[in-house]
Amino acid sequence: MRDPFFRPPTSLVKAAVPVANFLALKTLPLHVHEILPAFCFYEFINRIVSPYVSARLAPKTYPQLSRNTQINWNVHFVSMVQSCFINALALWVIYADKERMRMSWKERVWGYTGAGGMVQGFAAGYFAWDLLVTMQDIDVHGWGALAHAASALTVSMIGFRPFVNYYGLNFILYELSTPFLNIHWWLDKLGMTGSTLQLVNGIALLATFGGSRLIWGIYQNYRMYTDIWRALHTPGELPVPSWLAIAYIASTTALSGLNIYWFGQMIQAVAKRFEKPNDTKEQQKKRK
Repeated sequence: MRDPFFRPPTSLVKAAVPVANFLALKTLPLHVHEILPAFCFYEFINRIVSPYVSARLAPKTYPQLSRNTQINWNVHFVSMVQSCFINALALWVIYADKERMRMSWKERVWGYTGAGGMVQGFAAGYFAWDLLVTMQDIDVHGWGALAHAASALTVSMIGFRPFVNYYGLNFILYELSTPFLNIHWWLDKLGMTGSTLQLVNGIALLATFGGSRLIWGIYQNYRMYTDIWRALHTPGELPVPSWLAIAYIASTTALSGLNIYWFGQMIQAVAKRFEKPNDTKEQQKKRK
């Protein structure tokens, strides 16, 4: 299936070719017109849209937040926009791309479709933005978020080699749990900790996180490991450099490890929200 987005400007493609050749990312010039606008769009939401909209939707909460919490709020705002968009796009391509459905193990390792590349292009633009803002405010987001952003960007960019582009699209579906995670965080800041809405959202969060990132994610990792192993040990096929296989597997394994750790943290966090608070100070802390 071809990339349904508009064709990249010739000048932009030519400008991207030297970088693509240096990094051995053959299909990168075909999607640079999706990466760069996505990066700029999310930065615009972070700097302009989120502060403006949030101050009007939550006038008693957002302006009173500390600087660090406002930074975190804006990142969650961007994350909500991105996750809803990329989930819808990925699910549509998985359903509509008949060429992708017919891929053999060889094509799952070395194959490429324009539509799949489009999804990875928009995702790479977001992960590049996410990596940058995490590095800028590492004290706010933490080292786990930095590792996640770096691993996700690595997986997205390697897909432009192309290498396991097929699985890159499947891993995008990790984002199915993200909207519920953002809602859970916002409910704390809005003083709705322990509410019925947070309970319902918490159940949806654990269900989607466990389903998309653990069950689906681990299964896709297993399939990917099997295909890469087969490619490495089948004589006469296109060579898979060991460093490339190691880099990709290390990144996806790191993401899976973080997901397992975060799932345990989420269970504890959701459970704590429905314990009877000892005093009101605990509630006030969550809103700061």
